[in-house]
Amino acid sequence: MVFHRSVEKRFYCHFCDLIVEGIKNFSISEGEVKRRFIIHNPELVDDFVSQGKNVIITGGHYNNWELYALAMPLFHRCEGIALYKPIHNKLLDKKVQKSRSKFGLKLIPQKEIKAFFDKDPATMKYGFVFGADQSPRKSSKAFWLKFLGRDTAVLFGSEKYAITYDSPVVFGEITKEKRGYYSLKYHLVAAKPLETAYGDITKGHTSILEKMIQARPEFWLWSHKRWKH
Repeated sequence: MVFHRSVEKRFYCHFCDLIVEGIKNFSISEGEVKRRFIIHNPELVDDFVSQGKNVIITGGHYNNWELYALAMPLFHRCEGIALYKPIHNKLLDKKVQKSRSKFGLKLIPQKEIKAFFDKDPATMKYGFVFGADQSPRKSSKAFWLKFLGRDTAVLFGSEKYAITYDSPVVFGEITKEKRGYYSLKYHLVAAKPLETAYGDITKGHTSILEKMIQARPEFWLWSHKRWKH
């Protein structure tokens, strides 16, 4: 119980930081983004793109993922595409879209991603950012595994698109260096997705996230409804 109380306290301290940093993101400059967020190995993504591959970039709601959305285009030679779920409040949705995309990240609504992939897959050379720890809308279409000790429905989209379009998969691990400052390191999940067994990609990126949460649980977004099913 003491441990849980300690994690809870540290989580809310970090959560307050995220709120303040999220407000700052609306006005933050390019130079300030580069100062506050560093991607250590962007070449892991860029090298695949230079070989003519699109890359699936998976991640979780861990540390400041919103700042990564701003930093991603500034550190890569390829164009970044992020899937997002539109906010019901149209004014807020417009504000958030403008903030996330102001340095080059292109936002595609989840319902339109298949059409985007199918449009001209031969000429697309992008880094596609997937939030992999959201709860699926339908449990029947999810991939089920043990996550943090619980039976958990996991989104299968990153693996589905990786195999359909033969796109390598990486996972972005974000570290909080100190208040307001973050760094990211990419981990290779699958260089040749067509050679993987069913579920291996999903298990791979989920396992990396699980180990991060177990090491520093306060930096994961515990307030979102992860276990709906």
